[in-house]
Amino acid sequence: MFSSQNSQLLKLPDSLYMELRDPPAPAALNRLLSQSYGETHPPRKLALAFKNSFCNASIKVKKTGELVGFVRITTDKGLNANLWDLVAEQGKDQSQLLSILVHRSLRIIRKQLPGCSVSLAAPSVAIEVLEAQGFLLDPSGIRAMAYRIR
Repeated sequence: MFSSQNSQLLKLPDSLYMELRDPPAPAALNRLLSQSYGETHPPRKLALAFKNSFCNASIKVKKTGELVGFVRITTDKGLNANLWDLVAEQGKDQSQLLSILVHRSLRIIRKQLPGCSVSLAAPSVAIEVLEAQGFLLDPSGIRAMAYRIR
């Protein structure tokens, strides 16, 4: 799957870098989520989610450290891995940044969590990117549902 990818699509622009060790500030992720999808999370819950995630991947601007892309991976370290909060700043590079985040996440999962199935809930803007990475929309007619406790 990865070998068929256009290598240009998977290269970060020189002005950006990827951070895998330290998660972003909850306010920075909420700013990006709000601009892109209009939905945010309580900062305390985000901080807890970052702490309990397997990996937090951020794409940032080199000069300013501004967050322009993010995804986090959770897993049971056996059967399942999940991608959460997949988001990239709106604009001409949005699809490229989403592709890089998904591709890097899949590489991490394949290397460190072999055999795990991968799932995610994604905004419609990411569907084309995810299909290019090999994801299937509702495979075999499977429909996922979620319940948000308020």
